[in-house]
Amino acid sequence: MSKIKVAAAAVLAVVALSACSLTLPVNATSNSVGSKVGTASATGFLQVLFFGGDASIRTAAKNGGISKISTVDLKKSDILGIVQTYECIVTGD
Repeated sequence: MSKIKVAAAAVLAVVALSACSLTLPVNATSNSVGSKVGTASATGFLQVLFFGGDASIRTAAKNGGISKISTVDLKKSDILGIVQTYECIVTGD
């Protein structure tokens, strides 16, 4: 029985420490790809029950000092459906 308990504990540890992350393109403009990158993020708990932060395109551009946006990407990370993080990534000049 002890081998089963050890295996179950190992599986539980792997699941508890695993996370899923996905980055998707949201928008692209005809502006040339710039050298500046700006990010903004927001974190939520328990499937958007509690949420804090500002992951808007405007905030990401402001944080990167970008006035001409080239591309916008959205990165979503999820840890066991408990903690979700959204990050807006903006490139441009």
